[in-house]
Amino acid sequence: MTDAPGLLGIVVAALGGAAVGIERQRSGHASGAGARLGGVRTFTLLGGVAGLSGWLATLHLTAFAMVLAAGAVALVVAGYVAASRTDVDATTEVAALVVIGAGLAAGSGWAAVGSGVIAVCTLLLVEKSRLHALVARIDDEELRAAARFAVMAVVILPLLPEGPFGPWGGIRPRALWLLVLFFTGLSFCGYLARRIFGATQGYPLAGALAGLVSSTNATFTFARLSRRERELSGPLAVGTIAACTMLFPRVLVATCVLNLGVARSLLPYLALPFALGVTALLVQRRAGAGIAIPSERPSNPLQIRPALQMTLLFQLVLFVVDAARRWFGESGVLISGAALGLTDVDALTISMARAPGIAPAVAAQAIAIGILANSLLKLGVALVYGTPSFRRVTSGALGAMAAAIAAAIGAIR
Repeated sequence: MTDAPGLLGIVVAALGGAAVGIERQRSGHASGAGARLGGVRTFTLLGGVAGLSGWLATLHLTAFAMVLAAGAVALVVAGYVAASRTDVDATTEVAALVVIGAGLAAGSGWAAVGSGVIAVCTLLLVEKSRLHALVARIDDEELRAAARFAVMAVVILPLLPEGPFGPWGGIRPRALWLLVLFFTGLSFCGYLARRIFGATQGYPLAGALAGLVSSTNATFTFARLSRRERELSGPLAVGTIAACTMLFPRVLVATCVLNLGVARSLLPYLALPFALGVTALLVQRRAGAGIAIPSERPSNPLQIRPALQMTLLFQLVLFVVDAARRWFGESGVLISGAALGLTDVDALTISMARAPGIAPAVAAQAIAIGILANSLLKLGVALVYGTPSFRRVTSGALGAMAAAIAAAIGAIR
């Protein structure tokens, strides 16, 4: 009886080996004085043998599968031993091992996984020159920053308890550390974007992307960074405006998914401030087209101490919000919206869109009031923490957006 999935896995494994073999053949590693393991034919056969081994394993013919797979691996090892006498490069042999592993997965029924692994492997081989150039551009400071961030995210975060601990809503160590990761990660992303796209484009792009997650955090980070990189206050301010502008479509899309009725009522509150934000970005882009940016290398913005300071400030705001809720009570929907909007617009959006018993118009107004409170908070942050030039660029745009929201609340009320 023909096993169609098994045969498909063998074919996928063989084609994957052929793809890697073609790249090795074209790159000149399969012929000449520096020839390595093989080219398109050898890799195709290796992939086919691996796929056959995986298929035999699914038929519980484990001994035959192990013999075939071990023979393929032994061939690769022998090829490396022979070639390493003159050249220690092992890229071709490692690619062959990847082909064998992916072929085993495909033959065992995981064709999608096997083909995905082959695709990534082929891409790495094809982009050799670009990858080497990218690595050459990484300096010690960038490498240290990436290693520190990895330790903060992979080692420290899982060890922190969830909480809460203590009164007034409590302290949530893991949630607070996530804020630290966001602050430092955003700074580092802005740094990398500046290195790749230049200062005038990098920070605005980073701000727009950050606005999809948290415009408040982006405002904190860029305002503080403007004091360290004073000559880049303009691009940082534009990045802040971009982050704050992205808040409006982000909230509207989330509300459409959660409650279409609330989204319809919310649209009049958000249309004008979003248009003002886009207009401000276009004006600043034209105004900044001729600004010369210093060519000196930027300092690494991955600073943990400012991130910890901003996180502590957020915790204080959470205490104030909890006290306001206790004072006014949970029945004050609009007051709760203003209080919650100071710290978490997304939580406000979800709670109001899903809250039972609240009319869509009231829920939309509560969200709009929360966004207004959040916009005023960001305006205050920009004025307190930013440099004079940063404040000059951001205050007009953020103030106009806040005024538009307030006018819409007053008109619709």
